[in-house]
Amino acid sequence: MNHAVSDIDKINTFDEQNPPAKGKSVLGLRCNPIPTVRIGVVGLGRGGGAVDRLSKIEGTEIVALCDLDQERIRNSQKTLQNNKRKEAAIYTGEVDWKKMCERDDIDLIYNATPWELHVPIALYAMDHGKHVAIEVPAALTIKDCWALVDKAEEKQLHCMMLENCCYDFFELATLNMARQGLFGEIIHTEGAYIHDLRDAKFNGYYKHWRLEYSRYHTGNPYPTHGLGPIAQIMGINQGDRMEYLSSVSTNQFGLALWAKENLKDDERITLSERYMLGDMNTTIIHTAMGKSIMIQHDTTSPRPYSRIHLVQGTKGMAVKYPDEKVAIQPETHSFLKEGEQKEVLSRYEHPLSKFIGERAKQIGGHGGMDFIMDWRLIYCLQNGYPLDQSVYDAAAWSSLVELTERSVLNKSCSVAIPDFTRGAWRDYKPWPVIDMDKVLHG
Repeated sequence: MNHAVSDIDKINTFDEQNPPAKGKSVLGLRCNPIPTVRIGVVGLGRGGGAVDRLSKIEGTEIVALCDLDQERIRNSQKTLQNNKRKEAAIYTGEVDWKKMCERDDIDLIYNATPWELHVPIALYAMDHGKHVAIEVPAALTIKDCWALVDKAEEKQLHCMMLENCCYDFFELATLNMARQGLFGEIIHTEGAYIHDLRDAKFNGYYKHWRLEYSRYHTGNPYPTHGLGPIAQIMGINQGDRMEYLSSVSTNQFGLALWAKENLKDDERITLSERYMLGDMNTTIIHTAMGKSIMIQHDTTSPRPYSRIHLVQGTKGMAVKYPDEKVAIQPETHSFLKEGEQKEVLSRYEHPLSKFIGERAKQIGGHGGMDFIMDWRLIYCLQNGYPLDQSVYDAAAWSSLVELTERSVLNKSCSVAIPDFTRGAWRDYKPWPVIDMDKVLHG
């Protein structure tokens, strides 16, 4: 996605016209219930943990595994064995994911591959009648965001981005608070992905994808962890939509400094000086209903981890980092005292985390939110319910990857955000906060 000058000239009128639809809207899509969800997992780096979690959910069958790394295959097979599941079929070739998608005994493709394979695999899977769950971000370009939307509408299938942060405990609680009106009208939210990954980019798991992307791109390449939970709280694509954004980045400092201080006789020291990705990116979004969102990204500074997760309304607010705090009228000039905080968080605990949260903490995956996400996905497929995240969410949240870069490259000029729902957001009501106990026990 290297932009020529002619591309920059077109930024402000980018995608003014929505492409023609190839099928009807999939907002609120209900598909036939699948009592036993048969799953193919592709990409066993990040997907290895998913194999463990999914095989601990009743009504699932891991049919096939796909990865180029033989050790990952062996580890995932051992995971299935330890969880008393039968051995899965194996695919190990460069494009063997196609063979896996072509099977007629798979309902869901769980796609945890590197970024550049997210869209090709998702499109091929939907072409072969499979629902799709994709790691974050779902797509890197506006063209690919539209491709996911068009294919899901054409095939009337689910295409969900696996945004696990939507299922963390405090985020779920603030969603419940917002839906019950505790904060009044939500007018502003903030989210972020601030995570010092300098060592990991050069020496660890991330060096194959984050570091390479940093060489050629700027903007915010990883917006969805901060954006996803607050977008749901604000009803984005469900009564409101993101309309335009403006994005600014610092220059790149942290990677070059870290390389000079920690690498010896390594060509990456020189290369690091030319990386495009700025240390801190800040993006401001305006919504169609006159609300605002701030999103930040910084993975190259020595800062404590934070996703911010700030929700501001006309009657109160909440913020997660560094400590989970809530302020509501009439005490809006200060946060609630410790005992009151605990009482409010207990009273407004989301039914989903209340139902499955303790088990999720035991099984793990980023403190349990990964298991909650996977359990909820399977539960909805088993019962024919709409998913919590639609393909429109996957597209809109992921669209910031390209749009923030376009804005940064044009001196932070505003950039229009496509309406991936083609206007359907106006009439669609948010999928309700479900009382799981009533659903399961009557």
